[in-house]
Amino acid sequence: MLSRIRSLGRLSLELFSTLGRAGQLWWHAIVHKPTSDSIPLVIRQIYQLGVLSLVIIALSGFSIGAVLALQGYNQLVKYGSESALGLGVALVLVMEIGPVVAALLFAGRAGSAVTAEIGLMKATDQLSSMEMMGVDPLHRIVSPRLWAGFIALPLLTVIFNVVGIWGSAVIGVDWLGVYEGAFWSTMQEGVDFYRHVLKGIIKSIVFGLVVTWIAVFQGYDSEPTSIGIASATTRTVVFSSVAVLTLDFFLTMMMFNF
Repeated sequence: MLSRIRSLGRLSLELFSTLGRAGQLWWHAIVHKPTSDSIPLVIRQIYQLGVLSLVIIALSGFSIGAVLALQGYNQLVKYGSESALGLGVALVLVMEIGPVVAALLFAGRAGSAVTAEIGLMKATDQLSSMEMMGVDPLHRIVSPRLWAGFIALPLLTVIFNVVGIWGSAVIGVDWLGVYEGAFWSTMQEGVDFYRHVLKGIIKSIVFGLVVTWIAVFQGYDSEPTSIGIASATTRTVVFSSVAVLTLDFFLTMMMFNF
């Protein structure tokens, strides 16, 4: 009994210690706002995290939009409401599927890359060398990646939504024969920027900050070994996925109350 209590206490202390280190890293990194000398670093990381993720975001967005069009049409045509296909697909994409799926893809592609990169820098003593030269690794390495993820994911989410709607139009209008005017007019009338689109953008901003924070912390806090880096990369994907899905529930609950 006592051994179980000691184990529980040790795990609790380790958890609070990890949360404390993560919060300290986030605070010191976020305080370093992009300056004139760090803006090129942020732009480079936006390219690494955002631009290089465009292919998987676009392909996934088109595929999901096409699937939503197929599934939605098969259900709506039973009630003669296939003209509302565009509205249904757009609402599902901009409010829910777009932000969540884009964040999960971002965590799997960009988040794992950030963790592996920072972990490798730690394993090869590059971070220690920076400290010896008087360069703050949090300012040089962590902060640009944190700001880049904060900026890149909302933009990727918008692209995901646009490509997804286009994919649904290709399937719904060009293949299934839904009237094009009804498809776009119902979407235009039913989708409101503040009540629908903005909520999805807010979700993507929160997801971008949390996913990038997890990625940089796991890399910065990883053991400087090959096994440690591999474990940190796995934790990044798992923790980010759980965090995105959990936050999505609470954010959706809050948004429906307002």
